[in-house]
Amino acid sequence: MSSSDLGPQIDSPGHHRVVILGSGPAGLTAAIYTARANLKPLLIHGPLPGGQLTITTDVENYPGFSDGIMGPELMQTMEKQATRFGTAIMVDVVVAADLSKRPFRLSTQSGSTPITCDTLIISTGATARLLGHPKEKELMGYGVSTCATCDGAFFRNKPIAVMGGGDSACEEANFLTRFGSKVYLIHRREQLRASKIMQERVFKNPKIEMVWNTELVDILGDKNVGVTALKLKDTITGKERTLEAAALFVAIGHTPNSQLFKGQLPMDENGYLITEPNSSRTVLAGVFVSGDVQDHVYRQAVTAAGSGCMAAIDCERWLESNH
Repeated sequence: MSSSDLGPQIDSPGHHRVVILGSGPAGLTAAIYTARANLKPLLIHGPLPGGQLTITTDVENYPGFSDGIMGPELMQTMEKQATRFGTAIMVDVVVAADLSKRPFRLSTQSGSTPITCDTLIISTGATARLLGHPKEKELMGYGVSTCATCDGAFFRNKPIAVMGGGDSACEEANFLTRFGSKVYLIHRREQLRASKIMQERVFKNPKIEMVWNTELVDILGDKNVGVTALKLKDTITGKERTLEAAALFVAIGHTPNSQLFKGQLPMDENGYLITEPNSSRTVLAGVFVSGDVQDHVYRQAVTAAGSGCMAAIDCERWLESNH
């Protein structure tokens, strides 16, 4: 989304009862709920306004849209709803956060004066790891994807390729056999890194064909026709070949956008923020987490939105009890 698509914006820092970091489904849902509670939240967009859905084309699994909706349109609609109830939007990136004392202090890329807040809702999401090929981003949403659950149904009865060798890749490949005529699991080594049980499921699935010792050279196709084939290279012989495929699912993991809070909030070994069981609360009073920055299991727009609702309700109740 561009700045012209956004709702009411502010450019002056100050003190706020609630600040929300991130403008994906989790952050915007948290904004809708806290704004309707008359908490006048400030939402700071971050480096990717609208989150990962802004680089997605058709979204067919978000409730309420029987004919589907474009990812950017969905996020614009959610943002209009948030601003309608009084959410202030700040188009900026937080570069430092001090949660050691109250009020919490946030420094932004463009501002010289820190923003302070009583409560903080972290909805900064996670970034899918990519292979680094120049055509990945160009064809993202046009045959290249990082989410089988989101996009697999678009490729019914067509050959599908999955790139990766861990649990994520095996899980994606197995799931995609529900739709694809054939699923190629491409790995640059001759042995998977996935757990034994995930490997067994892949090897026993007759619709999955392993492509060992292979790396991607090129993605063939364009935005008009989508992905048509992959140019591959054997890492041992150097021989190149073309593999027909209607889609490429990159499944080499995600990186949670939690670097700002390293040393300040508990994280698991992969950097996902840890919340209390069945809640959005963290060990630090007044700090709440929602969306993919704490969810490495589901990673769906609807589950992110649900956790944004949880964070908003937890935040509102905490403010009522402490202020």
